[in-house]
Amino acid sequence: MSWNAMQSVLSIATLDTLFMVWWSTVWAVIGGLPVGILLVLTGPGRQLQNATVNKVLGAVVNVGRSIPFLILVIALIPFTRYLIGTASGPSAAVVPLAVGAIPFFARLVETAVREVDGGLVEAAQSMGGGTWTIIFKVLLPQSLPSLVAGLTNTVVTLISYSAMAGAVGANGLGSVAITYGQQRNDMRFVGVTVVLIVIIVTVIQLAGDLIVRRLAARGGRADAPVRLLKLPKARRTADEAA
Repeated sequence: MSWNAMQSVLSIATLDTLFMVWWSTVWAVIGGLPVGILLVLTGPGRQLQNATVNKVLGAVVNVGRSIPFLILVIALIPFTRYLIGTASGPSAAVVPLAVGAIPFFARLVETAVREVDGGLVEAAQSMGGGTWTIIFKVLLPQSLPSLVAGLTNTVVTLISYSAMAGAVGANGLGSVAITYGQQRNDMRFVGVTVVLIVIIVTVIQLAGDLIVRRLAARGGRADAPVRLLKLPKARRTADEAA
């Protein structure tokens, strides 16, 4: 195959890979972020303490993380076909990619949120902050650098998953390496796809690290989120009178 023909195939495969990774990342954030936060809030001594919910949710996340991705793809074929109308192609691959990424990202969110200083949460509660206020003005802002780092790791993992999905008809760079490299015995495709995947992963990792460093540098005072909370009116009146 000529280089021009290879370029056309690789360009389409790269776009398919980016499509799969982008949409599966979006669904991983939509599903994994609330699950991770809920795992923290339903834990012992937390705002929504509930042992049953915490254990059930934790068990579901653990099961989701423990299933090998190729087995997950095969197991979800009926569900994928029901949602998308087909079990092959980039759009169909988004379903197992998202299902596999949600529990993975949820655990990273849980770890990041647990690292937030408990003193900040207690200070916010003493100032009248409710659960939603604590989530959006304390937990998420304070854990943002760690959340971005976790998201970067999730995206990198999804890239490797998308390459494996190519073995079951998901298209993308993994499919090109198998179809043209292995089956047609053209190892040029294998070499080029490896280089492209390494470049994509490197760019994403460098961008993620840069964002994390900038967020950490802009963090400012540790009590910044608490200072954003407004005291209840009665509390402000008493303080002003004093």
